[in-house]
Amino acid sequence: MLSSLEAFGPVFCRALPWALVLSLAAGCTVPGPSPAGPGMATVTEHTPAAPPPRANAVLSEADAVTPLLAYADRLRGLPGPELAQEIARLGNAASAGDQLRLALSLSQTRQLHDLVRAQELLQRALANNSEEARPLHALARLLAARFSEQRRAEDQLDRQNQQLRDLQRRLEQTQDKLDALKEIERSLSSRPPAAPASSPRGRIRPPSP
Repeated sequence: MLSSLEAFGPVFCRALPWALVLSLAAGCTVPGPSPAGPGMATVTEHTPAAPPPRANAVLSEADAVTPLLAYADRLRGLPGPELAQEIARLGNAASAGDQLRLALSLSQTRQLHDLVRAQELLQRALANNSEEARPLHALARLLAARFSEQRRAEDQLDRQNQQLRDLQRRLEQTQDKLDALKEIERSLSSRPPAAPASSPRGRIRPPSP
């Protein structure tokens, strides 16, 4: 047994350096690029995927709409004089944001002509296709629908108020007629009764002596 090991020793010593060289060479080998078919690109490094365009659009809409919602909430607590000052401050709004702010302010006056002006401002904002105005289009459409419903309610309320005024006027006219009839009745009842008129034929002559 020892003789066989002694015989294999020199062979193992000669083969060991070659085995180490081969193992090192195998570990350092860099695989070549795989053949890519036509129209195929080889990915060399990992790049983060860009967010979809819709996410950026939603983010810009939120950034544009949130201040307007806070502005609308603040308008609800303004008294009449301060609301009038805010409408005068905005004046002839040129940007889409100011047009929506002015429309929101006008809608708080509860006046039909102000509501009509607010609807016109929303139409101008919707017709504006600039980068500033496009994120506000969804809110403008929502406000336009709400103002249309409010305008129909205001029109109906105006008609009902007009009918009520007409009815009240007719009642006052009827009451005036009743008061006139009562006055005539009182004047007739306050007169003294008239003495009966005596006729010549009915007069009694005294007897002659």
